[in-house]
Parts: sequence; structure tokens; C-alpha cells
Amino acid sequence: MASTTADTHHRPTAGPRRGHSLIGFPPVVNEDAARTVAVGVVGLSVAFVATGSPWLLTPLVYGFWARVLAGPRFSPLGLLATKLIVPRLSARAGLRGRLVPGPPKRFAQGIGAALSTSGALLVAAGLPTAARVLIAAIAGAALAEAALGFCLGCVIFGRLMAAGIIPETVCDACNDLSLRSSATARG
Repeated sequence: MASTTADTHHRPTAGPRRGHSLIGFPPVVNEDAARTVAVGVVGLSVAFVATGSPWLLTPLVYGFWARVLAGPRFSPLGLLATKLIVPRLSARAGLRGRLVPGPPKRFAQGIGAALSTSGALLVAAGLPTAARVLIAAIAGAALAEAALGFCLGCVIFGRLMAAGIIPETVCDACNDLSLRSSATARG
């Protein structure tokens, strides 16, 4: 995990800094950037489901694994969202990004990594229809995130925390309401 220092909360998508690992997920994530990435995931997923073209799984699988391991740092969609699209849209609309806890988003990316990797393995095993079903599930979940801000992986994460399967210490920020309100005020 990335450091949880106060300055990290202000810069959830910053690249590696001296003394920080290249691997790790931000403790907080810009919700607008997450939704923007989801738009790209919907596009790739729908394109695969429609065409069955296996090469489309390469950027999908890579992107999920890159985001699980390092947040947006090595993900083309993550970089596009955090460095180009969201800052420009926010500046034009005068919006302030809403920060949300990172661990549930990482969990959701992990589900995407597992499903997309399984889809690629199914294609390699000669089961393209089964792969299309898994990738369609990704498209549905990503569409809910992109259009409605509903993160299915985050809901699952919350239920697993409530059941005691995921310890509360995994996501201290999940219960830190001051983080959200102060982040919104800061922008």
C-alpha cells in the first residue's frame, strides 16, 4: 500500500516520489477519475463482446493488473483520466474532485483483473462464448460505475468488511468522514 501521510491524501494520483515504492495503491482516489477509467473499460469490454477479437483483452487485462498493483501510475486509462481528462473537465466546469477511500476501489480493480484474466484464459482454451459472458459482466459493472457512480466491487468490499472477512484496518479511510468533507472543500 502507498503511504497514508496527509500529503498523499491531497495527491492520490501522484507518481512515485523519493522514498516511495512504484508498487502500491493510493489510500484515496478521485471518484471522477475512477468513473472516467470505467468509461474506457466499458468501451474495451463492449468492443470485445461485440467482436470477439482477442487482442482487445490485452489492454483490458493489462490495465486492470496495472491499476491493482500501482493505481493509475502504469495504466494508460488511469493516466489519461488522472492527468488529462479529469483535470481539464474539472477546470472547465469549476468542479472539485471527490476523494473516496482507495482500498475498495483496489478491490474492485482486483475483481476486474480476475475476470478479465479468466476471460483471456477462456479464449486461449477455445471457449470464446464463456469469455464474452465474463467480459460482459465487467462491462455491466463498469457501466454502473461510469454512469451512476455505483461501484459494485466497493459494495462487495463493504459487505466483506461488515462480515469481518476484511479487517477494518485494511481501510481506515472508509470510516473517515472528515477525509471526504475536507477533501471536497480543498478540491
